[in-house]
Amino acid sequence: MSGRRARAVAVWWEKERLNGQVVDCLTIILRTTGCYWAKRQGCSMCGYIRDTDPHVTQQDLLKQIDSALAGGSDVPDVVKIFTSGSFFDAVEISKETREKIVHKLEKLGIKKLIVESRPEFVTEEVLDEFEGRKFHLEVGIGLESASDFVREIIINKGFTFRDFEEAAKLLRKRGFRVKAYLLLKPPFLSESEAIADVVHSAIKIRELVDVVSINPTNVQKGTLVERLWQRNLYRPPWLWSAVEAVRQIRNEGIEVICHPVGRGRRSPHNCGKCDDEVSKALRDFSLHQDISILDLKCSCMEKWIKAVELERFSRVPLFQ
Repeated sequence: MSGRRARAVAVWWEKERLNGQVVDCLTIILRTTGCYWAKRQGCSMCGYIRDTDPHVTQQDLLKQIDSALAGGSDVPDVVKIFTSGSFFDAVEISKETREKIVHKLEKLGIKKLIVESRPEFVTEEVLDEFEGRKFHLEVGIGLESASDFVREIIINKGFTFRDFEEAAKLLRKRGFRVKAYLLLKPPFLSESEAIADVVHSAIKIRELVDVVSINPTNVQKGTLVERLWQRNLYRPPWLWSAVEAVRQIRNEGIEVICHPVGRGRRSPHNCGKCDDEVSKALRDFSLHQDISILDLKCSCMEKWIKAVELERFSRVPLFQ
């Protein structure tokens, strides 16, 4: 078990945008003690608490970072460090540990660091730690929806739009980039309502953020979403819905990205035959911001159109 605590949940190389260019990115998912909100109540769709360990120490976190960075001689332009909660939460990652991690990355010569945090941990004191660094900082915040009803009642996120707004403004004032995560199809929303909510949310926050990331819901174990899904009362969003939302948001002049996660019935999907092609197109679009990449077709679009039209009346998925 102790060896597991010294290993990150996952480490992989991918591509990322940096100043309009496509560059190499190293993504690290740290195994921490977990998100404080997940321990108290938790969000209706989030099962990441399963990747945590209450006995992880700060020294374990440093070992995870060292192991992740020891994979080769190539230096990534961008490093993403994600936890099951907030990079700025001192209970998950202490100030001392965070400073050591930042020093390692700065010494390595990266150009950009991307982390995530709940808005309550975005403070002047934490941001002071990144002042004058040789790399750019981008902070992702899981707003999920600009609707307080959707976010607080349906998702149970535990903070208001005002909380997000204050954190985003503070980050922008200090010269740091803001990424907002928006959830495509929380439970209890129909396919058409989900598209409308995510597009409306992106437009509402366009002056507060640098980039919008659309996260299509996947069915994670131990969640409310999973219980609904097991009873055929929930279906993950169609990939066509992600395409439509991204298309509308990009047409508003907003930088938007979307990386659907997983394959199969628990994940965002279409008919199965076109899933890989559409998922890849969404990832490619995210790198290049070229809307023509999403000019795709499949016979299953007819079923998706019916779902968009009728599920707001049926209130249950018409197709699985």
